[in-house]
Amino acid sequence: MRFFRHTLPILLPVLLISILPLSSCKKKEPDAGKIVIGVTLLTRAHVFYKDLEDGLRKAADRYGYVLIVTAGEFDLGKQSAQIEDFITRKVDAIVVAPVDSRGIGPAIRKANEAKIPVFTSDIASQEGDVVCHIASDNVAGGRLAGEFIARALGGKGLLAVIGQPTVTSVLDRVQGFRDAIAKYPGLSIVTEVNGEGVRDKAMQAASDVLQAHPDLKGIFGINDDSALGTLDAVKQFKRDNIVIVGYDATPPAVDAIKKNTALKADVVQYPGKIGENTIERIHDLFGGKTVPAVDPVEVGIVDAASLK
Repeated sequence: MRFFRHTLPILLPVLLISILPLSSCKKKEPDAGKIVIGVTLLTRAHVFYKDLEDGLRKAADRYGYVLIVTAGEFDLGKQSAQIEDFITRKVDAIVVAPVDSRGIGPAIRKANEAKIPVFTSDIASQEGDVVCHIASDNVAGGRLAGEFIARALGGKGLLAVIGQPTVTSVLDRVQGFRDAIAKYPGLSIVTEVNGEGVRDKAMQAASDVLQAHPDLKGIFGINDDSALGTLDAVKQFKRDNIVIVGYDATPPAVDAIKKNTALKADVVQYPGKIGENTIERIHDLFGGKTVPAVDPVEVGIVDAASLK
């Protein structure tokens, strides 16, 4: 007993030190055993991607999946590094909305080599192996935009496109728009310029177009930043007779339509549904089901009449 009393003060700290690391390890890995999905979005600043992320989280919660959500914020190097980090962390699946549809290829191929399934959401990759691409039917959306502008102009006039050629979803929208316009001999697309998908750069691009084409009657903005930047330029040049059609139906764009500005209509997407469907396709893969290469999500169009 005398030996035990003398040694107890020494043994207790030793015992505590040996126990503490075990309990702290458990706290650091609360999700051990759960399916972990790494997500890298184009951006987390746009309303569209906030809604898409909400859809991802809603479906992930339903299945008990853990999401690690990041964004490239228009920086290809940053997004590539995020994918490499997911590979290092040995996630179970990766979701990408590419900053650059071709440039992201090498990072996706690294995930392929690591045997991690890759899914693309909203924006497709032009390189690397992707299990499934989940996105709006952007060709159909582009057609809706073209049909609206054709009706608004009575099938006659010169048109321009404020685009973003590095993104596949944009290329699909423009293709759909061109397909619709081709049905009207009186309509002609005189130029397509890169607004980079952001408002200030789209405004500058639209300003250049307005100066170069004084007879322009209509402009298609491939997202709402492009459409609102074009609207800024139209107001600056006092060219309110031009019909603008946008894409996304974000609250600022819808507000501009309601106020009867030159922005007359917007193709509406359902980003929350895109996010949910992305997780559903991942769940199908893990469940051994056949997953389609493409999962298109329907689109619509809003104008002043539909918003009343």
